[in-house]
Amino acid sequence: MAQTTEPLAEEQRRSADEGSSGRQDDRPSSEEEAPAADDPATDDDGASRLQNDRLSGRGAEAGADDDEAREPELEMDPELAARRAAALAHVRKFGDPVLKAQALPVERFDAELADEAGRMAAIMRDSLGVGLAATQVGVMHRLLVYRVGEDAPLAVLANPRVEWRSRDAEIMEEGCLSLPGVHVEVERPVHVRVRAQDERGDQLSVEASGLEARVIQHEIDHLDGILILDRTPRDQRKAAMRALRERAEAAAST
Repeated sequence: MAQTTEPLAEEQRRSADEGSSGRQDDRPSSEEEAPAADDPATDDDGASRLQNDRLSGRGAEAGADDDEAREPELEMDPELAARRAAALAHVRKFGDPVLKAQALPVERFDAELADEAGRMAAIMRDSLGVGLAATQVGVMHRLLVYRVGEDAPLAVLANPRVEWRSRDAEIMEEGCLSLPGVHVEVERPVHVRVRAQDERGDQLSVEASGLEARVIQHEIDHLDGILILDRTPRDQRKAAMRALRERAEAAAST
């Protein structure tokens, strides 16, 4: 699957089944190993809905003003809410210079890198996100983790680069753990093929569609210092910036 033919023909093949996605390991072994950093998904219904909403279109009007009404209605239990708050404390927020910096290639694939991926996976899980880039926790490595769906395996991608994008694109609403309360519309290709390495340094080729493709592109943007505010229409960016300022002023006054 990693060895694709002409991109347009590949795009037409994929369009017949937009919901499909695949990952092919370039190692000669046929055994597919799960990353050591994998961890169980939460069983809480409200948490699952919030997690799946982070980077998916929901038909709601994009912006930030309705965020206060969105999350409370999920009625998170106190323990889950406390765990999420503790995890979010490790995530760099809008205004931190690291979010606008370009990450450096991963060169050493060792136990320390595996531990880093495991820590990122735990923060992503507890904060109810579907993806996390290393720069979001202040680490300047080209490393990202994601899990799309409760039953999906954890994916760890080091030095990811998009080597093909489909011509067809979708506009969907996205949120970001580094931009609390912000939800804006972002247009992205529906299908991508990404070349990367796993946490052991082995080569991977990932073909993704739909939400998985969107999550991967969102996290690679983080590694390049690009936020969803840089990809949304001007009116939504202005509304989101205003909401972020108001939230910061309210926090400063308490």
